[in-house]
Amino acid sequence: MNIVKKVLIIDESPLFRKYLKEKLSEYAFEVLSAINGLDGLVKLRSNVPDLVIMDYYLSRKSSLEILAEKDRNPNTAGIPVIMASNKIDKSRILEVAKYNVKKFLTKPIKIDALLGAVSEALGINLEIDTTPCIIEAHFNEEILFIEVARGLNQEKIDLLKYKITELLELYERKHPKILIIMSDINLTGADSGKLKALFNNVLETTGSLVRSVRILTSSRFVKDFIAGIDEYKKIEVTDNINQAMDGLLGIKVSGFIEEGESIVKQDFLTASRPKTEKEESIHLRFDSETEKAAPFNLESQTKEIAIAAVDDDPVIQEFIKTVFSDSGRPVETFDNGKRFIESLESSSFDLVFLDLLMPEMNGFQVLQHLKENGIELPIIVLSALSQKETVVKAMSFGIKSYMIKPLKPENILKKTVEILRMNF
Repeated sequence: MNIVKKVLIIDESPLFRKYLKEKLSEYAFEVLSAINGLDGLVKLRSNVPDLVIMDYYLSRKSSLEILAEKDRNPNTAGIPVIMASNKIDKSRILEVAKYNVKKFLTKPIKIDALLGAVSEALGINLEIDTTPCIIEAHFNEEILFIEVARGLNQEKIDLLKYKITELLELYERKHPKILIIMSDINLTGADSGKLKALFNNVLETTGSLVRSVRILTSSRFVKDFIAGIDEYKKIEVTDNINQAMDGLLGIKVSGFIEEGESIVKQDFLTASRPKTEKEESIHLRFDSETEKAAPFNLESQTKEIAIAAVDDDPVIQEFIKTVFSDSGRPVETFDNGKRFIESLESSSFDLVFLDLLMPEMNGFQVLQHLKENGIELPIIVLSALSQKETVVKAMSFGIKSYMIKPLKPENILKKTVEILRMNF
C-alpha cells in the first residue's frame, strides 16, 4: 500500500495556492495550504508534511523564521523545502541553503521546473504532457490575446485558466474581447479533447460571450471543429487578421494595412501595462523552453552603430543621447523630419527614433517618403499618441516598434538590443 505524501504550500497568492493544490492533487498528494508565514508555521508543526513549497517573502512570520524553527524541531528538520521568489540573488540562496532548501525557483514559476524539483525532493517520478506547444496570453487595451502554436499541451491548457484569471485581476477587466491566434499548428482528431478544453477554459474563465471571440487561424481542422459544436458556432474563425481585428477593435484595420498578417508579430499586439502593481506569478512556458541565446551587449559591439533621434522636443533629444552615453554610442539629433530626410543623402543609420508630431515634415510624412523611395531603416516610433488608429497606421509602414511617451531608459535600451540583435 502506497503512503500518501503530504505537501504544504505557504504562499500569499490565493491563485497560486489554488493552482498548485489542484495540480499536485492530480498526483495523489495530500495538499495543505497556508495563507501567510504564521499560518504556515502552525500547519508545519501540526501536520509534519513530507515537503514544503514556500515563497521567500511572507508576512506575520518571515520565511527565515519558519526555516529556523523548522530546523530546531527534530520532527521537521529533515523536511525538504522548495522556495520561490519574484526576486532572487546569490546572498538569499546562500542564506537559506543551510535549512535543507533543495531548490530556489524564480517566479513566475515554470511548471515543469517545479514538478521536477518535487520529483527530486521526494524521489517520485511525476510524468507531465511533453507535447511541443507554445501558449502566450496578454492584454492590449481591452483585448485579451491568446497565442497558440506548434501543438496542444494539456499542462499548459490547464495552466491557461489560472493565467487568464491573473491577467483579469492585474488589468482589472471583466468579460474582455478575445483574439485566439493559432499558427504553425497541425491538429488531428486525437487533439479534439485538448482543443475543447482550451476553448472551454478561455470562455469559462473570462465569462465572455462567443460573439466577443475571434479565432485567427488557417487550420481547416480548427474551423471544422468550431463549426461542429453548437455552443461554439457563433465564434468567427478567419485566416485574415484584418477581418478579425476589424470586429474586435471597431475600426477598419484593413484601411491602414496592406499586409495585415504581419501586424500580429508587431508590438501593437504586445502587452499593455497592468492596472495594478502586482507581479505575475504564473508562467505559460516550460523551463526547458527558456531561450539560451547569447546576450547582445551594446558596449561589446566593435561595429560603429549610427543612431538618429528625430524629434522637435530638445528634452527628448537629450534623453535619447543620455540613454546611450554609457555605451559610448553617439546619437545624431534632428528637430524635424525634413532635416532628417535631407541627411540621408550623405548619412546612413542603424536605428532611428522617430516622433510623429513635428513641424515642416511630421513622422507619417517621413515614413511615407522612406516607403516611396525604397529606403529601409529600423525605426522605433516615439509618440504620445496612443489611439489604436494611430498605432495601426504607423505599424503599416513596417516600423520595428511603437513606444508611448513618457519613456523609460531601460525600455529604450531593451528595445534597441532586440532590434540590433536581429540586424547584426
